[in-house]
Amino acid sequence: MMQKIWLKIRHLGFELYSFFTAPFVVKNCLGLIAFFAGLLLMTFWWLKCYTNHGESLQVPNYVGMGIQEAVRKAQSRDFEYVINDSIYVPGRPPGEVLAQNPKAESRVKEGRTIYFTVTKNNPDIIKMPDLVGSDDYDLYSRKINRLGLKPRILARVADPKLAPNTIVAVLYRGDTVTQDIRYGFKVEMGATIDFIVSEQVTLTVEIPDCVCQTYDAARFLITSSNLSIGAVIKDATVYDEQSAYVWRQTPPYEAEGTMRVGEQIDLYLTQELPAACGGQ
Repeated sequence: MMQKIWLKIRHLGFELYSFFTAPFVVKNCLGLIAFFAGLLLMTFWWLKCYTNHGESLQVPNYVGMGIQEAVRKAQSRDFEYVINDSIYVPGRPPGEVLAQNPKAESRVKEGRTIYFTVTKNNPDIIKMPDLVGSDDYDLYSRKINRLGLKPRILARVADPKLAPNTIVAVLYRGDTVTQDIRYGFKVEMGATIDFIVSEQVTLTVEIPDCVCQTYDAARFLITSSNLSIGAVIKDATVYDEQSAYVWRQTPPYEAEGTMRVGEQIDLYLTQELPAACGGQ
């Protein structure tokens, strides 16, 4: 029984061998292998051409160029381009490239789109914030600075009714617009806004002690206290006013004494240091 099965297996094997080694079968099998190998190679070649596999281009730096020059150079490298944003920048010519995406020196596929941000010709129009509740210059100037405006203090005025640094007036191109702001006054981005602000008012100052000082030192004390020098009375010994000493002043120095800003102090001079000064 086993012998018959073995004979059948050998007979089947011989028939299969004879079939696969027949010339027409071998020829057809080789043809199929060659066909599928060629098809596979063609598929890889097509994918490589379609995706530019392993090939990339370096993106140049277009920032700072005019948009026409940037577009010309982008197209020469087979890049597409899109201007996706425009911004007004004071002092910069219109059409200048401010930013690009992808960034310079990055590597991309051929035909990639480059997105440009450029400067525009006309500035944006900005509505100034209301002064109500924010008339402190420091706070308001920071607020409009964030909007692209340039705050500037044109003058300071003494006003005892206002806290220091309070906005007294707002000017735009020489015209006062303080009242117009509450109605939504509009200005160009980058414009300079002038302000007049209040400053601290000091009506009185302490009386400086000028006795025993040289005339030059006494003059410095008086002027730095926002006072002025009145009469200068010299005795017969004075031959050099600058090095002479003050032996008396009017009004006299008092520890708690005060004078109004701008008032005068009279000085009496002698050439030698007075004995009452104790050899200072």
